[in-house]
Amino acid sequence: MRKTLIQVRELTKDFPIKSGVLKRTVAEVKAVDNVSFDIFEGEALGLVGESGCGKTTLGRMLVRLLDPSAGTIHFEGNDVAHMEGSALKEFRKNMQIIFQDPFSSLDPRSHVGNSISEGLRIHGIGDADERQQRVKDMLELVGLEEVHAQRFPHEFSGGQRQRIGIARALILRPRFVVADEPVSALDVSVQAQVLNLLRELQQELNLTLLFIAHNLAVVEHISDRVAVMYLGDIVETTDRETLYRNPRHPYTRALLSAIPIPDPTLSRERVVLQGDVPSPVNPPSGCKFHPRCPIAVEGVCDVEIPRLLPVSGEELHEASCHLRTGAHQHLDPKIRGASSD
Repeated sequence: MRKTLIQVRELTKDFPIKSGVLKRTVAEVKAVDNVSFDIFEGEALGLVGESGCGKTTLGRMLVRLLDPSAGTIHFEGNDVAHMEGSALKEFRKNMQIIFQDPFSSLDPRSHVGNSISEGLRIHGIGDADERQQRVKDMLELVGLEEVHAQRFPHEFSGGQRQRIGIARALILRPRFVVADEPVSALDVSVQAQVLNLLRELQQELNLTLLFIAHNLAVVEHISDRVAVMYLGDIVETTDRETLYRNPRHPYTRALLSAIPIPDPTLSRERVVLQGDVPSPVNPPSGCKFHPRCPIAVEGVCDVEIPRLLPVSGEELHEASCHLRTGAHQHLDPKIRGASSD
């Protein structure tokens, strides 16, 4: 049985919208809305969805770069969401993040060796010689050389800078790493190198990884399980093979249908969604996806909020769809039949 490393329950993040001379709060952006899921020790969990759906906000809350508005985050039973002061500082050694932009996340006025060793200095780990040796070892681990420690970020290519970002995240030997779209700003050839490096390091160091991306082809390469996010909600979670073979949520099916097939003799039925993503300031009633959903049922999907429920007959497969999880067996049989489409 797999061990649960991180347990997230009803996690919420609201950002206030202020207006007027007195800057009063007039509305709130629901970036993450009542999300619950588990991350197992040693796995790579892919988190996918359209831009603006709350993926990065969720990842930053897990490492406490953002404070949650509500909900809990437990790391092996420790309540991370409410940690403060020295306790939070000590616990940060277990959780690190790889940022999306490998250039802006590095100090342009500091040698990369100093940037990598900064965490060691903050936590008082080792003396100067020991820190220098650990930086050297980490640079070699990510495919760089010791001489690179004395160079500035602008002297490196995008792929090399992302390797430096990975080295900085791993220097404290964390158990959990959030990789926030670490390859989206890189060329395709470099993407493959960085993805392979992350996979190798995950296996070698027994890392638990949350891999955030909007490219499902990239997620398929690196993830063990996948969680699909839409407008602040997680709408489907399952293992990688099941998601690509038998997606249950209509939104997941639409995302998968947009993946290009590198074979001109093959084709895939394209699911084209209508309309734009609703505003997180004023999300739709009921299922947030219903205004764009091709199988939405009036009087059900626009009224009742679907819960993330197990999919019958499939282990660890959950989806939040009234028609695809058997949550509304009282519906007309023709409507229920949509679950097999």
